[in-house]
Amino acid sequence: MKLQSLLIVGLALCVTACAEKKESAAEPTPEPQAAPPAPIEQSSRDEAFIDHMHAHAEQLDNLNFALADDDLPGALTAAYWLSGHQEVAGIQEEWRPFLEGMREAAQAIEEANDIDEARVAAERINENCQGCHDAAGVND
Repeated sequence: MKLQSLLIVGLALCVTACAEKKESAAEPTPEPQAAPPAPIEQSSRDEAFIDHMHAHAEQLDNLNFALADDDLPGALTAAYWLSGHQEVAGIQEEWRPFLEGMREAAQAIEEANDIDEARVAAERINENCQGCHDAAGVND
């Protein structure tokens, strides 16, 4: 009988100890989140501005498709638009270096002697576009 009593008491202590551990287990603390990028002024995100940025993307697609097809004249058409199109309102000052870099790279495509030179310049356009998106807090 003493053995049974000891086993019951021991079992009760084990169950109690396990229950206490579960209750005292601390909730994992969530990882601190990085601060979101500063919001873009509303004027920079109006419909005309977004449409204009989509036109950039369309011309960049045309450029990259032409280069993939070894079509230098086709690439020049898109590069001409990218280098000289009219600017839209809403360009913030911190984005301007990327815009100028994109235009300079597009002009380098227009002046390219061969498809390889055009591809190198096109990569600079892609880098400037991505840099501007990063600066603006826009994710692709």
